[in-house]
Amino acid sequence: MEFEFPLKQNKVILALGGESAGNFSVCNKGKVYFSKDFGDLLVESNLANYKKAVLNYLKKHKFKPEIILIDLHPLFHTTLWGKMLTKQYKAECIQVQHHHAHIFSSIGDRILQSAIYQLPDKFYALAMDGTGLGTDGKIWGGEVFKISCHSRAGGNPVSYNSVYKLNLPLHENTINYTVERIGHLENQILVGGDLAIQEPARMLIGILSKFLNKSEIYNLTKKYYSKNEFEVIYSQLRQNFNCLETSSTGRILDAVSLLLGFCGNERKYKHEPIDLLEKNSTKPYELKPIIENNVLLTTPLFKYLIKNLHKDKKRLAAMAQLYLAQGLLKIIKLAGNFDIFISGGIAKNKIISKCLESKGAYASKIIPRGDAGLSFGQLVYYLLNY
Repeated sequence: MEFEFPLKQNKVILALGGESAGNFSVCNKGKVYFSKDFGDLLVESNLANYKKAVLNYLKKHKFKPEIILIDLHPLFHTTLWGKMLTKQYKAECIQVQHHHAHIFSSIGDRILQSAIYQLPDKFYALAMDGTGLGTDGKIWGGEVFKISCHSRAGGNPVSYNSVYKLNLPLHENTINYTVERIGHLENQILVGGDLAIQEPARMLIGILSKFLNKSEIYNLTKKYYSKNEFEVIYSQLRQNFNCLETSSTGRILDAVSLLLGFCGNERKYKHEPIDLLEKNSTKPYELKPIIENNVLLTTPLFKYLIKNLHKDKKRLAAMAQLYLAQGLLKIIKLAGNFDIFISGGIAKNKIISKCLESKGAYASKIIPRGDAGLSFGQLVYYLLNY
């Protein structure tokens, strides 16, 4: 897909996107090429096709990238390859945090919808997905960001932190925007790191450990693990061995889907637990979100689910999704009425997105909301920032 973008630079910019949905973007003098989704780049054939497509496009148009944009995660295939290309082309390499790219993907999509659109002086964004390395070293995925306009003081953007500056040439006078992470989902534990993504029961064990004893947790998860397997996992949790903190919306929904019996303990495809949760949702029960210090608590959600497992599980499923949507929205509403952008793979969830869009939030219409839109988000981040 090719299109004109109102923000222009003379430099050739290559954005390599993320990893779970391979996609790249190239920008030259306001013309943007946005590639197809090559699929999970952990699959060797997908990665080979992705790399071939990038190199072929650059060769065909005789482009030599001057700026190469990559994810903040140091081990993504796109990050590692991007650093190699940086040396090959003698380009400047800039890393863009995963959820910041999601935000700017949605912002860029909104700009595409109207050539005269101008960002307001203050707005908010929700980034909801499964996994992305945060600027604090933890795994993010349920984030609330505040973006504010200020008169430009000059100088370069500060290096990665929770707050950084943006130079926005959409306005007649260049100004700065500060972007601040002001809230998120309660951090839960990925027991076994990435293994907890493939086995949702590991995520559930970590959550339940906050309010149930060992035998109670085993009784709820014994269909997935033998006694010995459970002992190893529980010991791993207690010793905090290979355990990561995450504020991921996706992992919470995975654990809910497993607890309610809609999915098994092995993902057959990327969004299977969440897809099944949404597919099996009906009219929701009501549960008011609990927020402390701009953190939406998810442990009370599981306490409620455990206490009410005898009830209609399809209504519980809908309630859990709305609990997250309404809670994240409430963090923003505590600050007042402002424009809101939503992004990330969970923004494709119809229950969550419908709830947020009904309150005025904007979700991408052209660019994919998930990781297949990350390269465009990286590109928009750069064009607004430099």
